[in-house]
Amino acid sequence: MAELIIQGLGKRYGSTNVLENIDLSVASGSLLAILGPSGSGKSTLLRLVCGFERPDSGCIRINGHTVAGGSRFVPPELRHIGYVPQEGALFPHLSVADNITFGLPRAQRQVRHKVAALLERVGLPASFADRQPQALSGGQQQRVALARALAPEPALVLLDEPFSALDAALRNETRQAVSDALSAAGATAIMVTHDQSEALSMGRQVAVMWEGKLVQIDSPEGLYRTPASPEIARFIGDAILLAGFSDGRKVRCVLGDLPLLANMPQGQVQVMLRPEQIHILPHAAEAPFRARVTGVTYYGHDAGLSLQMPDGTTLMARVAGFACPSHGSEVGLRVEGDVVAFSARTKDETAPDAALEASNVRASLPERAAPQTRPLPLPCMQSVKGP
Repeated sequence: MAELIIQGLGKRYGSTNVLENIDLSVASGSLLAILGPSGSGKSTLLRLVCGFERPDSGCIRINGHTVAGGSRFVPPELRHIGYVPQEGALFPHLSVADNITFGLPRAQRQVRHKVAALLERVGLPASFADRQPQALSGGQQQRVALARALAPEPALVLLDEPFSALDAALRNETRQAVSDALSAAGATAIMVTHDQSEALSMGRQVAVMWEGKLVQIDSPEGLYRTPASPEIARFIGDAILLAGFSDGRKVRCVLGDLPLLANMPQGQVQVMLRPEQIHILPHAAEAPFRARVTGVTYYGHDAGLSLQMPDGTTLMARVAGFACPSHGSEVGLRVEGDVVAFSARTKDETAPDAALEASNVRASLPERAAPQTRPLPLPCMQSVKGP
């Protein structure tokens, strides 16, 4: 296990800023999921931590040792890091056992009980040791790649979108197996992904990257319930955004007076709630609000509804699959739970950089820590030996 500290990290390719002033702290033994769209800098950040590339500014510290910063640069092979790439990258000419032990000292490569223990840790039978990688499914290959990364007992494990090539069923099964293996190993891990459900279900903390910047870090629940901006709210999942007016403790909008999760100043706001907060009532005449079902997307276990209120306002709702109303029917609506509001902004303030500034909603949450923005300053140029 190892603590990772990143301070003021920057990387440029020509005139393009790929990473800008990244500050990040990952506690020993925890799993941080880094979530962001393609091109946001997620994989570049992993490559800098691994040592595959040099940063242009800032420093990286693993377990108190500076591995990159100023004139100091520890090469990848001396950083004691396990790396799992997108495709697994197993050697096709080697058996599963030889793939797993490839990074071990030569004297340890013939210790078969270690291979069996690693296979068991990632949820595979010991009998797989003699198989060739091409005889395994995609999910099984990813588990072998994780076993190979864990074999040298690394200080840190990095996973670069490890499930992106798997189909939905394999992805869920492999995701759980990988999460269990990392927990059993007590490993400190960072996983980058563009899959929101993957990040929320696996990460103890989730960091959102956008255009080379780290814009919010929080627990999965905190990120989903109290995103720092409307843009992050829409990126994390389906979000309903409505115009409203705050009186400080509640907000008035087309769905009535709704309680705020956190107090905020009086004035014009954007109200954010999730589709699952719209409760569908079968008897529209008895409901406080009503709407017509204009679209149904059926998933089996649940369904997404497109709704239109009498004044033309469009909404989304999520219901259980067995309770899905028919297209064109009229239903009643009720909002459940507290809502989040963002201060209303002018058109100039909705530019990408301004739109991703953290709002005061998170800072005012009662009895919750505000999302991480900057770790405490650390000496980056301390002369130490590599880990």
